[in-house]
Amino acid sequence: MTTLLEKDERSQVEEFLKKEMNFLKTWVQKNVSLDAIDYWIKECDPQSRRAEGEGGGGGGVVVIGGGSTLTSGVQGRDQYRNSLTANIYDNMLSGKKKKAPSKQREALGLLEESQLFMELLRDIANELDVTELCYKILINVLMLTQSDRGSLFLVRGSKDVDLHLVSKLFDVRQDVSIEDSIRDEKDVLIIPFGKGIAGAVAQSKKSVKLNDVYLDKRFNKEVDQQTGYRTKSLLCLPILNADDQVLGVAQIINKANDQSFTEKDEEKFRKYLAFAGVGLTNAQLFEMCVTECKQNEMLLSMARGIFVDQMNLDRLVLRIMTDAQGLIQCQRCIFYIVNPTVPAKTKEFLKIFDMHCDKNNVIYRPRPSTVANTLTTSYATRVLQSNTLQVMDVDQDEGSDHRPKTDASGYLVRNLLSVPILNNEEKVIGVVQIINKANGRSFTEMDFNSVQTFTLYCGLCVHNCQMYEEVSALMARQKVHLETLSYHAIETPEETSKLLKSAILKASQYKLYNWDFDDSVYDDFESCKVVVRMFLEMEVVKKFSVDYETLCRWTLSVKKNYRPVTYHNWRHGLNVAQTMFTVLFTGEMNQYISDLMRFALIVACLCHDLDHRGTNNAFQSEVEHPLAMLYCTSTLEHHHFDQCVFLLNSEATAIFQSLNQDEYKIVLNTIENAILATDLALYFKKKGKFSELVAKKETDWKDPAKNELLRSMMMTACDVAAICKPWDIQQKTAHLVASEFFEQGDIERDRLGKEPIALMDRKRKDELPKMQVGFIDAVCLPIYKLLFQINPKMEQMYKGCMSNREHWIQLTDQENKTGGAAAATDSAAAGGKQEAAGEADKQRDAGERKKTCCSQS
Repeated sequence: MTTLLEKDERSQVEEFLKKEMNFLKTWVQKNVSLDAIDYWIKECDPQSRRAEGEGGGGGGVVVIGGGSTLTSGVQGRDQYRNSLTANIYDNMLSGKKKKAPSKQREALGLLEESQLFMELLRDIANELDVTELCYKILINVLMLTQSDRGSLFLVRGSKDVDLHLVSKLFDVRQDVSIEDSIRDEKDVLIIPFGKGIAGAVAQSKKSVKLNDVYLDKRFNKEVDQQTGYRTKSLLCLPILNADDQVLGVAQIINKANDQSFTEKDEEKFRKYLAFAGVGLTNAQLFEMCVTECKQNEMLLSMARGIFVDQMNLDRLVLRIMTDAQGLIQCQRCIFYIVNPTVPAKTKEFLKIFDMHCDKNNVIYRPRPSTVANTLTTSYATRVLQSNTLQVMDVDQDEGSDHRPKTDASGYLVRNLLSVPILNNEEKVIGVVQIINKANGRSFTEMDFNSVQTFTLYCGLCVHNCQMYEEVSALMARQKVHLETLSYHAIETPEETSKLLKSAILKASQYKLYNWDFDDSVYDDFESCKVVVRMFLEMEVVKKFSVDYETLCRWTLSVKKNYRPVTYHNWRHGLNVAQTMFTVLFTGEMNQYISDLMRFALIVACLCHDLDHRGTNNAFQSEVEHPLAMLYCTSTLEHHHFDQCVFLLNSEATAIFQSLNQDEYKIVLNTIENAILATDLALYFKKKGKFSELVAKKETDWKDPAKNELLRSMMMTACDVAAICKPWDIQQKTAHLVASEFFEQGDIERDRLGKEPIALMDRKRKDELPKMQVGFIDAVCLPIYKLLFQINPKMEQMYKGCMSNREHWIQLTDQENKTGGAAAATDSAAAGGKQEAAGEADKQRDAGERKKTCCSQS
């Protein structure tokens, strides 16, 4: 019974409160805290509870008609602000707009004026979308001043140039949603500064309050005539930023109950707009950040396009034009490519791309000659002449030569941006024209800045693509040259056929297994038969399926690609190869080297000085030869290897073509390491490690790293092996070496104006015996002694070196006694016992050459 009575009492109270809302308002204001009111509203509104859950913060929430949640409590506001910023940022980047839900605003009617003002300020405090913010400002001002309608204009245009007001929100009412209030882009209202009431307020920064607008001649009555709405009173104020610059103008009309706007209304309006100016500044800055982010994403996309489309300039330009249209939102984009083959003064275009964005991005490719006299081309030509960006309102441009402002298709050019594209040398390589903004307005300062940044990337893209095309053309030209070189580098079919049909003597007849092999007894053709016999002895034709004709052609081609220099010619390569053959089989070092690597070592020896120029590494650097630019160390050795690979990769001389991929890699790696090992700079680096292994009596020379080290030492031993030959052979070799080095010294003195080192100085040839002894002690004896310790069969090289050392010492002693080496040289030439001067030149020159390479490295 008590429960029923309580229910009846509650019903009576509810009926009373419904009839006496003013009583309820007064009682609540006096007895209930604002937090309690917030809590009640939150409990009644499911969306508010959702907003709180999403915001994750404490504090009460009030939902108002603008569609945002107002937070009371610091913690709630902070957390909501962070979430809101992130959401707006993501939405704006993705092109989504937050749809403002329509909510009742009766809850705000319960607040006192000061509390209402604060809540309406909170409503715009966190809003970063400019359009949404402008709508909220209008709605809240209408509530504060109890006005019927309002409009908000934003300032557009460059500073002090073409300033005007633009409004997407005109005649907005409280009961109309933001979606229905926003005007389409084509219907926006544009008012120049100084024109009309809003324009006058923007220009003077002073408010205008009218009780009867029809008495002011600045009021445009046509608006009322078009809408059928009667404007009576009006209050218009500027929105200023912290620097007292006009951001916009807010205007409210017709105060409720046909009352006039009061000074208090104006004061409230002004105070609210002061805060609104701060919010609008932040929102515009945020909008600029979003725009910059979109622009950066587009520019990054262009940067990626450099590598995607760099092989085709036309495709790259089409990508650039599409990006430009997305960045500037224009109706038309034209891209001009300057002809780089004509003189700079000619200013001729090579290609023109014309994209009509209002026709589904259809791209036309007019010939430059057919559009040479058009308005757009004339502006592009002016950019070429001035190298500066042109911003043109065509109707006001006096320099357009009175050309028609429409093209052949009837397209009207109203305004354009004509921008030069510069390369890294600040030369114009193209022009981009952006024509007619999609919204029909003039280009803005933001467009100007965007295009300038955009063209920097355009320049990078186009320059990179042009460089790629130039490199591609050079590579194609190089391929043709290589084909030509290959034709001349490969021995003729006649010579190949001659060697193919020739009888190859036995190895014993050529003394291939002998340490005292002498190549001078054979002519050039017979020397090729010696090489073929080495390969036959190694059974490479059988073991590695080498085509015999290809082997003959390769041998002849290697000989052909040696230059006819004094010493580092085909005969030197032959001698080094024969020495390696003897080391492998007579010196029995083959027990440590596999069959495939033996084959590779002989090939490396034959090619180790291929295309030698008769000068050393230091000379290449001194004269800045292109070879020195290709390789910073072991210059000539790298070149010799490249020439070797060139022959091996040529189809007619591919002696390794039967090998599988893994075997071929092993062969190339072995040949490269072997040829580079002939640079004494590398020998000196490796000799210490090799000495340690020999001192420890290392026996596992088949370990890959140790085997490579052993092969390198064997290459050095064979390269300088003339020091181990019988004295008469060494004598002839020494004369050849000395002559070649003296030739380089003469060039350095006569052409370069510098004194050559002693080894290459023809004036100091008497000092050669002494330097030769030093070379033997520093380079030759250590390596031969180490190889002898590894294998006693290598004794002959060690003994030969020691014997020749004694000869050089004798010459040195005799020189000291006679006071000159001229007699020794003459005696050697006559065939006497003191015929070692030439050999001194050879051996010491070889060593000094390597030492010089080392120092240059």
